[in-house]
Amino acid sequence: MASARISMYLPPDVNPTQAPIAYGCRALPKLNKELQSEHLLTRQKALVALCDLMHDPEYVYEAINIGCLESLKALLKDSDDVVRIKTTEVLYIMATHNVGRNGFLECDVIPALSSLLNDPHPVCRMNLHQAYKHLAELPAGAQGIVFSGLIPALVWKVQREEEDIQELILDTLAPCLQVDATEALSSHAVPFLKQKLLSTNDDIRSKAARALIAISIPLEGKDQVCQYDVIPILVHLLKDKEEEVQANAAGALMYTAVTTEGKYAALDAEAIPPLLALLSSPKSKVRLNAAKALTMLAEAPEGRRYLQSHVHAFRVLEVEHNEAIQRAAQIAISVIEWKP
Repeated sequence: MASARISMYLPPDVNPTQAPIAYGCRALPKLNKELQSEHLLTRQKALVALCDLMHDPEYVYEAINIGCLESLKALLKDSDDVVRIKTTEVLYIMATHNVGRNGFLECDVIPALSSLLNDPHPVCRMNLHQAYKHLAELPAGAQGIVFSGLIPALVWKVQREEEDIQELILDTLAPCLQVDATEALSSHAVPFLKQKLLSTNDDIRSKAARALIAISIPLEGKDQVCQYDVIPILVHLLKDKEEEVQANAAGALMYTAVTTEGKYAALDAEAIPPLLALLSSPKSKVRLNAAKALTMLAEAPEGRRYLQSHVHAFRVLEVEHNEAIQRAAQIAISVIEWKP
């Protein structure tokens, strides 16, 4: 006779929002087919399931091989908000893997994602910019973003997006500007970055200064940093409470002071005293950038005269364990002690 009995086992872990995943090698082909379904709920559930699987690079590799990226590109144009949000989430997770980033380049995902730069949902835009950030970490990915003509749009967006998205855009811009800063310079990136240097957000100040390092590498970038009077702000940031901000500000000054105009702008802003103070910073990146920036300023007669009484500060760095800092200190001393 049957009787009511409570099982000792826990109920199965079933997620009603997620499509059931097929066994073994059928898992991804089944989900890819469901991504193309005419039924909205089927597409949504397939995307939720795919988000879980894409944390594994082996699944990412298989997904690219069976054409999932083409299905996802099509879903970026879906009229349903949840579908677009989950699609960008899947792509952002894929972009955390090297195999996913390479797949993006092969399947032209970069321009497809750019269609959502003005999406009304911030979560969707956040996922998009996280994908671009990870993609830009790969040199070929940074080139892909530049060659897709997205730099002017990203520069424009850094002024208008929410702060957490601004940080992601600045992270994307820095490696892209090292590839080619031409479009950024013609899009008035320098005055926009100058404004971000004044932000109350520590990360935004740091990342804006990092982007300025990249944009100051070409001569036109150096000239614009002087033209828009950015150097006094960089000098002020040398005294910032955040060491990463100090390091990046010193790095930007180092590149800008390569030109004569940059040297004298930094000297007029009294950059030498705070840079000397940074030579004793506990952070090696700060000491290195400060030493290099001071070397640039020592190439000007006025800077050399000022630094001649501070050679001992560089002597201390000569015994550093860090070879890069040792070499920078030796070069600085040779420039300061040079006599015509």
